[in-house]
Amino acid sequence: MEDRLFSPVGASCSRIEGWEKVSGTARFTDDIAVPGAWFGDVVRAPVCRGRLREIRFDPAFDWSRVTVVTARTLPGPNVVHMIRDDHPIVAAEEIRFLGEPVVLLAAPDRAILAAAMAAVHLDVEELPALLSLDEAQERLALSREHVLASYAFSGGDTASALAGSDLVVEGVYRTGHQEHMYLEPQGMIAFPGENGGVEVTGSLQCPYYVHGALTKALALPPERVVVRQAVTGGAFGGKEDYPSVLAVQAALLALASGKPVRMIFDRRTDIRVTTKRHPSLIFHRTGVRKDGTLLGAEIDIYLDGGAYVTLSPVVLSRCMLHACGAYRVPAATVRGWALETNTPPNGAFRGFGAPQSLFAMERQMDRIAAELGMSPLEIRRKNALRTKDTLPFGQVLEEEAGASLVLEKAVALSGYEALKAAPKFCRDERGRCVWRGVGLSLFLHGGGFTGSGEERIAGRVRLTADEEANVEIFVSSTEMGQGASTVLCQIVAQALALPLGKVRHVPPETGLVPDSGPTVASRTVFVVGRVLVDACRTMLRRLEAAAKEWFDTAGRKVYSKDGYFFAGEERLGDMATLLSRYVRESGGPLTAEATYTPPEGFFWDEATFSGDAYKSYSWGADVACVDVDATTLEIRPRKVTTVLEIGRAVNPVLAAGQAEGGTLQALGYAYLEDMGYGGGRFRNDRMATCLIPTAVDAPEFAVRFEELPTRHGPFGAKGLGELPMDGGAPALLAALEDALGVFCDEIPLSPAKLLEKLAARKKRNCAKESEGDGA
Repeated sequence: MEDRLFSPVGASCSRIEGWEKVSGTARFTDDIAVPGAWFGDVVRAPVCRGRLREIRFDPAFDWSRVTVVTARTLPGPNVVHMIRDDHPIVAAEEIRFLGEPVVLLAAPDRAILAAAMAAVHLDVEELPALLSLDEAQERLALSREHVLASYAFSGGDTASALAGSDLVVEGVYRTGHQEHMYLEPQGMIAFPGENGGVEVTGSLQCPYYVHGALTKALALPPERVVVRQAVTGGAFGGKEDYPSVLAVQAALLALASGKPVRMIFDRRTDIRVTTKRHPSLIFHRTGVRKDGTLLGAEIDIYLDGGAYVTLSPVVLSRCMLHACGAYRVPAATVRGWALETNTPPNGAFRGFGAPQSLFAMERQMDRIAAELGMSPLEIRRKNALRTKDTLPFGQVLEEEAGASLVLEKAVALSGYEALKAAPKFCRDERGRCVWRGVGLSLFLHGGGFTGSGEERIAGRVRLTADEEANVEIFVSSTEMGQGASTVLCQIVAQALALPLGKVRHVPPETGLVPDSGPTVASRTVFVVGRVLVDACRTMLRRLEAAAKEWFDTAGRKVYSKDGYFFAGEERLGDMATLLSRYVRESGGPLTAEATYTPPEGFFWDEATFSGDAYKSYSWGADVACVDVDATTLEIRPRKVTTVLEIGRAVNPVLAAGQAEGGTLQALGYAYLEDMGYGGGRFRNDRMATCLIPTAVDAPEFAVRFEELPTRHGPFGAKGLGELPMDGGAPALLAALEDALGVFCDEIPLSPAKLLEKLAARKKRNCAKESEGDGA
């Protein structure tokens, strides 16, 4: 028999769930037929802040036809369990944002439901509202009343570093809301179960988060609550927090009515009330030498958390820990606050705070370069992090740092220096007069939960094998379009030396799969994949022990290699054969479990916010080429070169898709995705007006992966999903600066805002000319 070496890791295998999606046979939440299901909806607050004086139910309506839930009729506490239990299921007395739930309704058909919604009248006393991050930041100096979370850390003597600098450069940077705009809006179907229990099926990315929220809100034991993930059409973090809100609402209506209840948002409702990326206001003071060496930094970060905490503390912490970017800063003080406003709560979004602070740091580096008369490339080369450097919060980069590697590869691959020297005013391929520029960014992203987060989660996995040597993966990690079902199977197939077709990812359902942690923080491959490898090793050890009993090994060492088991040099059989025999002789499936084990040598102090923040870092560099229409100021990204160091690309094609998709999402964040926010509401609340990049807007992409394998990930792999979100926005604004000669420090940068920048520059130039004439 010939040797069979299975190497799925590193191969561009087809997506396991791909055919269902392209053929239209995949059933998303709204596709699931539930005979007899009722429809649920929410009566929402009409003001940004107010006192709920009374809920009036029109006596002319027949209320016996519907189910009504208010704060007074809840079976458990009025709270959606998240990091902090401050988020009510429905408003009881105080209203804190426009669109906050007040009354839950369910009816047997949509017509009755619509009539019931119209028959509910809210008597609300409107109160003054806090609607902007700027105002919240100004109030902070007077009171800490509106602080949702705050942290600070310092490394080195920042005051002395700034005092001893040749130049101190200051900058203020702003980022706005960003809508997830997943393909499928939020949706849940709740089923009343036996003995007062409940089952919920829906579009979500963290089954056990939803499970925890349901058990608390419904005052039910865990075993009487079941959460299933339906096929999920995208998430980007937006289905980490909000599904808990919607699941609790649907479950309450199902239990109260005794009927299954569907709650599926239309796009307009989804945009209006679900969480968004936190807007940010970031102040930088950076001390440098004349040669461009960074000496010290003082950074103050303010995030708009909205009306409730949701995930703001962990978004803020990651935002702060990435605030100095991929650069050596010998002394730094970073302070951060997540502030409360009377706007819809903000939550998780791809990058989880890092895109905001990395945007500010990259723009600050460009500002420093301009002040010193240096090129953006030169100042990055001088200050890029190296192996053994110490980060401001005390972590030493023990593994090889990839900052210089990705920077130089991106510069060479894109021809950055030639593009930088090229004429700025030209005609594009359509014959239009354009201003053309090029910009770059350098960035990093920590994989997994911050600090000791993975230790607290202690994620668990389980594998089972049947008589046909088919292996099933039981984890709470979800497939939501990013390819988890494929890459996790590739990892297990590699570890067990089985064909990929022999491995299956079981759709997550609480009670059926162990809690391996949420599908967030670039941890699915990096953390869960590593725990799965540990479970595979347990399975192999059991087969090795069984082989000793089955064969005459005469004291020889039994081991597995390349899909076969050996006793010394003698081959005993292949993996599939021994696996099948084990299951047959034991009379049941072979099961192996594993729990996350923290690597040695890592330490994190939550009290001082210092230590080893992440087990490994991924690195990236972007070079963006941009055209600006000389007549309309339309911004058009032409080409983006992105080089990412991710340890090991488990599936290069899927990884490239993540790189391109994340980078396009970052470009949209930079110049296109203006939510039209004002007065506590999002004016652009439909896909016709809430614009995101489409295929027409996508630039040409050139993606390259570099590999510096980490010992902490499966087969050397690191986190990838969030990394591409970090570099596109600052690279695009740097390219606009190169094209037009104006420095932009705020996103999203619409043509209108760009026109304001150009007008301000013209006014300054005219003033300088007037001064010169006067002299």
